[in-house]
Amino acid sequence: MAKYEPKDRFFHQAKAAGYRARSAYKLEEILALAPRQKLHGKTVIDLGAAPGGWLQVLSAAVGASGAVVGLDLVPIAPLGQQCPNVRTHVVDVRDTQALAALALPDRVPLVTSDMAPKTSGVHEVDVTRSLELLEIAFGVAGQRLSPEGSFVAKVFMGNELEAFLRRALRPRFKEVRQVRPEATRAGSREIYVVGRGFKPDRSA
Repeated sequence: MAKYEPKDRFFHQAKAAGYRARSAYKLEEILALAPRQKLHGKTVIDLGAAPGGWLQVLSAAVGASGAVVGLDLVPIAPLGQQCPNVRTHVVDVRDTQALAALALPDRVPLVTSDMAPKTSGVHEVDVTRSLELLEIAFGVAGQRLSPEGSFVAKVFMGNELEAFLRRALRPRFKEVRQVRPEATRAGSREIYVVGRGFKPDRSA
């Protein structure tokens, strides 16, 4: 197994670039798989947005005429003039009433989620909790995505993931991929599920 390096080159690159988290490079790589201009001037939603690395990447992707809405259980320090098109809310995304009270935008082209459970050290438990967060994130995406929209979410690898993708995501997207960005730490169990070409549920 590769040696775990808490301060590898991505850590140092993020610090030099002014990113709040090295995970910004993960999202940059994922977004590079599709044309960014589709996001310009649009509003997007980021779940589990603290500490704000993904917000920074999304802010640049949508441009000054776009907007980014970040949600997390904890407050996110203001990004200031660097990202004036970002607004954040402290909310539990599992609380449907709290989400409804925020009046989130409908028909967004992208919903992202970097949510992860507090790890217990028990692999099966952590995988199950991670899959639950993926399902919650997809629930938000299913309500907010515009036709042909995209969904990006972190999840821990496990035996039940493929069954979930087959049951929930593959019927709703034209394409579903599992991506492990280069910036992922060595030894990490995380991957990212990427869905493109959202198909709204006509029966809802």
